[in-house]
Amino acid sequence: MALTPHIQFAPDLLLSAQGIRVVFLDVDGVLTDGGLYFSEAGETLKRFNTLDGHGLKLLQRAGITPVIITGRDSQALRVRLLALGVEHAHFGTEDKRPAAEQSLKTLGLEWSQAAAMGDDWPDLPVMRRAGLACAPANAHVEVLGAAQFVTRSQGGHGAVRELCDLLLVAGGRYADLLGAYTQ
Repeated sequence: MALTPHIQFAPDLLLSAQGIRVVFLDVDGVLTDGGLYFSEAGETLKRFNTLDGHGLKLLQRAGITPVIITGRDSQALRVRLLALGVEHAHFGTEDKRPAAEQSLKTLGLEWSQAAAMGDDWPDLPVMRRAGLACAPANAHVEVLGAAQFVTRSQGGHGAVRELCDLLLVAGGRYADLLGAYTQ
């Protein structure tokens, strides 16, 4: 029996999301809740959401490349990206636009084929150039104002998954990918 997806997006948002082939993502406040946790030894600990992780895997299966651009670097992040098969990442990058441009050149893509999700001012140069600008619900007010799509979820709590779902629906891949789990 075929499953009818429950997810829905506004038609104008789906049109904006069509043709996206790369997604630029910040880490702290987007893939994590933005909190910085330190162990007694001074090691940075991060909390990642499994919904976001599965969404990134689904994007890759659909031919959409996730690219991480973050101002920080940590072993925890590198381990998580390796586990998710995310191959494109820029660590310790304060000026994110040149990193995004380098990735676009490497992938042979244009800004119009890019989505970007950020939560604070350093993410704005990438978001303002991307074909689809996105923000988690708890992003800074200036970032929310620049976003075409604001998730219901906060960063680190499924916001990235909402973006992944949007891109999969807009690209016509959501139902097929879901169907593989309903047999």
